[in-house]
Amino acid sequence: MRTGVATLPLHPGKAPRWLFSRMVLLSGAIAEAISEEYGPDEVLRRLSDPFWFQAFACALGFDWHSSGTTTTACGALKIALAENEIGVKAAGGKGGASRKAPEEIGKIADAMSLSSSKESEMKKASRLSAKVDSACVQDGYSLYHHSFFVSEKGEWAVVQQGMKVGEGERDMFGCNGGTARRYHWLSESVSCFVNEPHSAICCDEQKEETLNMVASESNNARQMSVEFAREKPESIAQYFSGQRTLADFSPDSQRGSSAEFGSSHELASFSLPSHHPVLSTDLSPRDFDVLRKAYELQPRDYEELIMLEGMGPKKIRALALLSEVIYGEKASWKDPVKYSFAHGGKDGFPYPVDRKTYDHSVSVLKDAIENAKLGEKEKLGAIRRLRQFIS
Repeated sequence: MRTGVATLPLHPGKAPRWLFSRMVLLSGAIAEAISEEYGPDEVLRRLSDPFWFQAFACALGFDWHSSGTTTTACGALKIALAENEIGVKAAGGKGGASRKAPEEIGKIADAMSLSSSKESEMKKASRLSAKVDSACVQDGYSLYHHSFFVSEKGEWAVVQQGMKVGEGERDMFGCNGGTARRYHWLSESVSCFVNEPHSAICCDEQKEETLNMVASESNNARQMSVEFAREKPESIAQYFSGQRTLADFSPDSQRGSSAEFGSSHELASFSLPSHHPVLSTDLSPRDFDVLRKAYELQPRDYEELIMLEGMGPKKIRALALLSEVIYGEKASWKDPVKYSFAHGGKDGFPYPVDRKTYDHSVSVLKDAIENAKLGEKEKLGAIRRLRQFIS
């Protein structure tokens, strides 16, 4: 299940080399301490917790609230896990590195002696988690970071991030008001990728309209989308045709006659269709090529449909609109945000933070730092930064 989402200000720049090298050391030591105390799978559970991850990044010493917290912490941890044998490895990363995730997952599976079926399962999970957050939940954030963490048992966690560029002039820090939204996934409780795969969404911004095709309310729209995808693209294209005039529906035009509509020697008449869908979409001929592939594939279910190469936001949205205007099967347009991450609901709005869970997450991180194989100076510095985060 997706275990949380965090929204952060979009900041430029990167961590200086002297800091990043220390982040690699500290992140590896913390992960090792957790793995030794609780097992490798607990490392995945911690990474999938947005609160714990934020505290973890803070303890590493990077800018506590910027978008770079995600990419830098994941990058440092990936290097540390590659150097240490603690039963957890990482694939993917920021930008071009994210597209290498399937190849790296294959190498990890070989190194951990995981079965070919488990390898295929993990590669599918990598693709589906990215597709859901980039195309099925259309919240305006474009994914640019995808980190996939694997344990020696073949369990996995995903930490990925999208950005939404702001408008207006940049401030003194080079920021233009844009934000980044972080998505967390964990394999343990995944039963279906396309129906309520998340357990928490945390974000400051709640949009008025967000197409959410993985909401339970979208179930019928998902089924109808699959039915439409099984039809010939030409039959779908007719619903996206341009403006027509009343003359197009006259008996003469329908018979192909050259007689003038409404002529004096013939009674003027026209016959309108029972449905007149007006769809807001910008599908191109190339988009219909993708729908043609879907028709040839004859997808069994929605999961197989969205896995089709090229089945992006436009096609998913178009099929959802068709489902509504033709058969009245409405998709969910509610933003799945549940509560604010940045403010944590400390004022009780929309509802209070679960303090017990939050304190437990911080406690595990603090214990991991104290038990890590680090010098006292590094330990004290990390605990001090963690204390600033929770104060």
